[in-house]
Amino acid sequence: MESLKVCDYMNARPVTFTSNMPVAEAVERLLEAKQIGGPVVNTDNKVIGFLSEQDCLVQMIESSYYQEQVALVNDIMRTGVLAIKPYLSIIELAQQMTLDKPKVYPVVDDDGYLLGTINRSALLHALDVQLHDGYKSAS
Repeated sequence: MESLKVCDYMNARPVTFTSNMPVAEAVERLLEAKQIGGPVVNTDNKVIGFLSEQDCLVQMIESSYYQEQVALVNDIMRTGVLAIKPYLSIIELAQQMTLDKPKVYPVVDDDGYLLGTINRSALLHALDVQLHDGYKSAS
């Protein structure tokens, strides 16, 4: 059975953000894309952080209370992002996801440039495909 790689199932067009983007604009992008988070990239498209719905929710609650929205993505993004390589095995990533909390991982090349993202749903889909292919081969 051929080993499935992250690049085979990643989202090559993820929602992305810039560090100087207002949080309200980032929330609009998340909602429009129907994604739960995305990488923050610099002008060279290198990953410098990650922004999730949860990060935005905390800020939006505070903004609602004070009736103002002044925060930027840079103020609330997470740094020290757990990014992965496109050639990583789906099985290895699935095992990693059972231990680490991120639900979405940026996929980067060896120089840190964003290639896409992969989430738990994509992993489940890949594992399901692999399982069904294994059943077909066994019959």
